[in-house]
Amino acid sequence: MKAIPRYDNGGADNAGPPGQSLTKCFVARQAILDRNQRVIAYELLFRSSELSNAFDGTDGTQATSRVIANSMLVIGLERILTGKKAFLNFTRDLLLSDYAGFLPPETTVIEVLESVEPTPEVVAACRRLKQKGYTLALDDFAPGNRPNPLTQLADIIKVDFLATNPAEQESLAREFLPQGIQLLAEKVETTVEFQRAREIGYTYFQGYFFARPTIVSGKQTPAIKIHYQNLLCTIHRPEFEFGEVEEVIRQDLSLAYKLLRYINSARFAWWGRIDSIRQALLLLGRDEIRKWVSLAILSSIGEGKPGELVMTAMIRAQFCELLGPLAGSAKDQEKLFVMGMFSVADAIMDKDMKDVLEEIHLDEEVCAALLGVAGEGSRLARIYALVRSYEAGQWDTALALVKLLGVPQDAIPPIYLESIQWSEQILHTKAGS
Repeated sequence: MKAIPRYDNGGADNAGPPGQSLTKCFVARQAILDRNQRVIAYELLFRSSELSNAFDGTDGTQATSRVIANSMLVIGLERILTGKKAFLNFTRDLLLSDYAGFLPPETTVIEVLESVEPTPEVVAACRRLKQKGYTLALDDFAPGNRPNPLTQLADIIKVDFLATNPAEQESLAREFLPQGIQLLAEKVETTVEFQRAREIGYTYFQGYFFARPTIVSGKQTPAIKIHYQNLLCTIHRPEFEFGEVEEVIRQDLSLAYKLLRYINSARFAWWGRIDSIRQALLLLGRDEIRKWVSLAILSSIGEGKPGELVMTAMIRAQFCELLGPLAGSAKDQEKLFVMGMFSVADAIMDKDMKDVLEEIHLDEEVCAALLGVAGEGSRLARIYALVRSYEAGQWDTALALVKLLGVPQDAIPPIYLESIQWSEQILHTKAGS
């Protein structure tokens, strides 16, 4: 019995199946977090999926117009943004056109690229957008630039933390914060950078700092609860006994409650209420038990961490699993799911990945892929690399891996969208919280 149904477009968009609608268009999203590490928006990234064009001669205007067309008219913004705001890159041509009119002002941030010259026409166009209710952000703003009249209209200024030094980052804060302009630190890769940006007044943060472990030398980091560890070891045996899993879950009221709540959620249409742990496990079956247990435990040990961390794990898990059959690894789908799910376990536990994996005894090939020591021909490692490069918008790397794995490139965007939708649906059933 399939416990977790696949995402179904259902024809709601009247735009045909996702696989047809999204051909030759990659759209990914990157989280933008607030000072409390809550996701408040996603920047949408675009790339043509034509392998023959390594640089992707698509200019910024065409790129953003395709993002708008695909996200608004084909995908549906609500599906990829899941209730959050969208940051979209706008070139000069787009600013001077009426393209923004396709997007709702209350959920759209117009991000003016650093290459846009602040000519009188551009300033006038930005002023009109502001009057219509759009939020205006300036991308990759650097100190020392000649006076830019767009700063008089900007709500948000984005500062590249890889391209600026601490003195420049503080200088920008002193200049613009008193004017009521909010600062967004982008390409923030470590918790130390996040904390420093927060201390000097930055409001928003973009980068993978939340998915990196914070390891303090000499400090004892917490281990996985012993019964969690036992349960993970049990479920990753090829043919575990349902009674063993039932016994461990019975010892943890939280896990028992989550399991029964999950099995009785609207995701399933059982003939009656399920109130037995054994019955719930039998209905799920071994493969889905492994998924549910991994999610529930990872969510439990991740309490106090940014919610986007568990969301990232879930999207990666589903993305990896769905790519398996297309990449010639149909028999490894369970391994692929577990690999994606535990890819951020080091950040959740603030431990070295090697130490985490030693505690839970995952498959050797999965461990090798997560540790970056897999052999050159490992399909699991290549699929993991494809997922990582896609989510980061590293399109050249992603396209090279697509070709290497023999995956139909037009299948990638709908699979990514399905992974997002699946993760949102699972979280809404409180499977792991």
